[in-house]
Amino acid sequence: MKKAFLFGSLFLLFLAACTKKKEGLPAYNWQAQYTIDSTKIVTYAVNNNITNLKHDSAGIFYQIINRGDTKDTANTAATVTINYVCRFLDNSVYDSVNNATSGLNGALDGLKYGIPKIGKGGSIKLLLPSAFAYGQMGNTRVPPNTVLIFDIQLKDFTNR
Repeated sequence: MKKAFLFGSLFLLFLAACTKKKEGLPAYNWQAQYTIDSTKIVTYAVNNNITNLKHDSAGIFYQIINRGDTKDTANTAATVTINYVCRFLDNSVYDSVNNATSGLNGALDGLKYGIPKIGKGGSIKLLLPSAFAYGQMGNTRVPPNTVLIFDIQLKDFTNR
């Protein structure tokens, strides 16, 4: 009985710590932010004539431009070489790199889920809700809760 009480007390303490808002910051509601981001993405797609926009079960939006060689695709731990352009919703470029090589295990979640949708030589447009990009914290160049659009060409990969 004491073990059950102790476990229950620790669990409640854990829940309280997870939901407690930090001083001066409102509590973060990722579901509400995801809804806001999704609305922005759909509006962007309509305004920019993006056809065949898909929405997967993980929560990312994408358009496959070219499937590439899909007999083998990258896994979420692969090392990939890509060309990409990353934009904000106003179409201004945030970043652009050719022949970038990196492990997907350390990449933004949206890239980790999106790149395996195509094979070598394929290209995809990823429209990432903020939770799959830099989230509520942002970074020095990306404001908090910012949707990002990636145009990616998968040059090569090595699965781990």
